Amino acid sequence: MLLLMSPAVLVVFVLLLIPLGWLIGQSFYADGFSLEHYQRIFTEGIYWNTFWVTFRISFIVTLLALLMGYPIAYAASILPRRWSMLVLALVILPFWTSVLVRAYAWLILLQRSGVVNESLLGVGLIDAPLALVHNELGTIIATVHILLPFMVLPLYATMQKIPSDLIQAGASLGGTPLHVFMRVFFPLSLSGVLAGMTLVFVLCLGFYITPELVGGGRTVMASMLVSRNIQLYSDWGAASAVSVVLLICVLAIFYVVSRLVPLEKILGAK
Repeated sequence: MLLLMSPAVLVVFVLLLIPLGWLIGQSFYADGFSLEHYQRIFTEGIYWNTFWVTFRISFIVTLLALLMGYPIAYAASILPRRWSMLVLALVILPFWTSVLVRAYAWLILLQRSGVVNESLLGVGLIDAPLALVHNELGTIIATVHILLPFMVLPLYATMQKIPSDLIQAGASLGGTPLHVFMRVFFPLSLSGVLAGMTLVFVLCLGFYITPELVGGGRTVMASMLVSRNIQLYSDWGAASAVSVVLLICVLAIFYVVSRLVPLEKILGAK
């Protein structure tokens, strides 16, 4: 068994563990062993503000993805199989286009002379173009669109496993559709809700392309801070420290969630 596992273990060691060890080592290096980079993170306002913006946007994106994704997953779980597959196909369809292309598409749609503003001006709902890009609002809109499938799929997988007999039993006992949904269906779907929220939140924490393009550099998230430390200042130590702190936050989130839902459900394993 060890011999069979050795190729996979070697790949993980070379492509994951060695770079991760180098990253951690760099975060403690500044002309020798130093805690300077971590001290800067916890003392300078720009780092605190960046992490606050990152977590705030991630929370808003996760909440919006849940509000939009739950009805879609619910509809896919109760529709006949043919229609259910169509709904899921439409959800997965954006995966066929790269994140970069989708970010540019939203940039075109939401700019001052874009389709959205021109349509609103055309019907008379607004008198002047709205600022929908190069800000936090545009970043949230584009990020929700890109991460929505990661909310819908875990929800659908959980809802599909809920026995229909339970719903029928609740209805036969005199429960209204809303009552049966709130007392039977929704509680049984909470594991999928938690899995989807965790997946979307963690993915959003490390998002880079969408905030960079649609945010126009004005909405600075942690991933952009890593990039700027390297590209502008060639400070690998500072970038590594930010990455390590972000990694610790993600691991802490996974640990807390794993106490409630098995990680296999979050990572998509059966």
